[in-house]
Amino acid sequence: MLKPTKLLPFGFAALCGLLCFAAAAQQPSAAAPVSQSVTVSTTIEPIPLSESDRSVQTLDTRQYPLLFNSVVDYLSLDSSLNLQSRAPAGVQSDLSIRGTTFEQSLILLNGLRIDDPETGHLNLDIPVPLDAVSRIEILHGSGSTFYGSDAIGGAVNLITAEPVAPLTGSPFSLTAKAGGGNYSSTEQSFRADYATKPFSAELSGSRDTSGGFIADRNYASNAISAETWLNLKPGTTDILVAASDRPYGANQFYGPYPSWERTKGWFASIQQQLGTRTAANFAYRRHTDIFVLFVDDPSVYENNHIDTAWQSALRRVDHLATNVTLSYGLEANGDAIQSTNLGRHARNQGAGYANLSLPSLGRFSFSLGGREEIFSGGDAIFSPNAAVAFTLTRTVRLRASAGHGFRLPTYLDLYYSDPTNIGNPNLKPESSWSYEGGVDWTPASGRFTLTTTGFSLHQKDGIDYSKYSLDAPWQATNVGNFNYNGAETQLRLRLSGNQHLDLSYTAVSATSPPKGLISEYAFNYAAQNAIAAWTGEFHQLTAHTQVGVTQKTTRTAYPVWDISLARNTGWLRPYVRLLNVSNTGYQDIPGVPVQGRTIMAGTAFSWPRRR
Repeated sequence: MLKPTKLLPFGFAALCGLLCFAAAAQQPSAAAPVSQSVTVSTTIEPIPLSESDRSVQTLDTRQYPLLFNSVVDYLSLDSSLNLQSRAPAGVQSDLSIRGTTFEQSLILLNGLRIDDPETGHLNLDIPVPLDAVSRIEILHGSGSTFYGSDAIGGAVNLITAEPVAPLTGSPFSLTAKAGGGNYSSTEQSFRADYATKPFSAELSGSRDTSGGFIADRNYASNAISAETWLNLKPGTTDILVAASDRPYGANQFYGPYPSWERTKGWFASIQQQLGTRTAANFAYRRHTDIFVLFVDDPSVYENNHIDTAWQSALRRVDHLATNVTLSYGLEANGDAIQSTNLGRHARNQGAGYANLSLPSLGRFSFSLGGREEIFSGGDAIFSPNAAVAFTLTRTVRLRASAGHGFRLPTYLDLYYSDPTNIGNPNLKPESSWSYEGGVDWTPASGRFTLTTTGFSLHQKDGIDYSKYSLDAPWQATNVGNFNYNGAETQLRLRLSGNQHLDLSYTAVSATSPPKGLISEYAFNYAAQNAIAAWTGEFHQLTAHTQVGVTQKTTRTAYPVWDISLARNTGWLRPYVRLLNVSNTGYQDIPGVPVQGRTIMAGTAFSWPRRR
């Protein structure tokens, strides 16, 4: 059914030998003992992204909680990410990183995969509410060495955090908000925390609704999660359960039809810390998708999909010397689908990975890693990655990296069939090599930082729905080999008082499609994306304004301007958000108009009183 390209069947073993040799060369002598004490969370990553010498963006979702309302709102702060939204509140948004397709970005929750094996259109159908997320880490460029399939363009990791036990006072805390706006829109959310040293818990929920700005574009987005931390021997136990339910009108989403769709998701994970350097993880995800072509007459055409996925991992981090860290582990996962359209299918795979990091080797830092992914049937893919950085001066740092990426076709790619779209069970996995080089400049004054990265992605057997005639149906095919080349830059400037200005710009250029080919997804990327964002605090108020300008290939650039204002102290904290202030008419996805000017206002309650 699926024949992944076999690359270096002995690659992982050879890499392990190289890592062990390099580690041995850095071992201290007996006369220079090195402390092995280190504190880690229950989530042990294949490699901490902050040590990867890669282009990484970190977003703090707890710093200004009332200025944003969804994970998609935060992701729109990164110019290398293009959010192709069909509706607000994170309902049916596609994520593209550095020009790659929406299926080439991996979504993680605490380092565990939550990508949807049915279709990448549902990758951002996130099971937890925004209030459950403490920060978001975004890796630009190939991440298959760390996480496996799908991370060709990059990876987004949503990270939760254990509540901090207060030094005095009640261990309970509660925040809640409620608001509304035009298009009959409403939003509600809450987070309740309980924190003591041996036991902590967090319960979060959210609900966003709208009557829709046009017919059959109403939606209701619901999510709830509960997470518990037990700080006992041999280490912290972290248990997370979450569920989501999102019915929405899908008018024009997949063609000129008044469609309707409803997705439901369930996610559960347990992460057990075994000492300070080892963690065992297990997660299970179930997702359902009901699609009706004509909302007023479901009998004409209806699809029902149920997909499940499980994953397990045993990960360890050893600090071999003062400046030497070896991360390694074993992982196994599988997924399956039962569908009225796609039939029944399942697949399993296992992997081993290792990464050696030397974060301070004189002026250099260096990391070398590899992952061997083995599929049921015996085929394997080896994904290496290498990164190096050099401190040129006290304020200037140079870095470069190269890595391999791959993506397995989704079940929709392989088996879907309707009058206008046809899957292809003979698809080959996508594979790629990603290269980048950059410079980071942080003047001694510390008032600003400037980061610039040039990148090149060389892709083989890219998957796209395409055709050579307007009258023909879309066919899933391996369209061939093509490249993405571009650059990204970000300037973060600290202004007077508690203000900062962020300017970022990303430009991408891809190889032209084969002559005569009509592409549905692969070549509908953001050729240019620029963002200017300002945030400031004045007395008891926090304000944020952001202007993003996006130009898709062969299309005119369009601006989107947002403004947010909120009180940041006290029991009650009113807020207002003005979205698409300029009322720009645009289409992230051709044929799917996006909601115009929107005003949302409400009040948040915080106990104990926030200062």
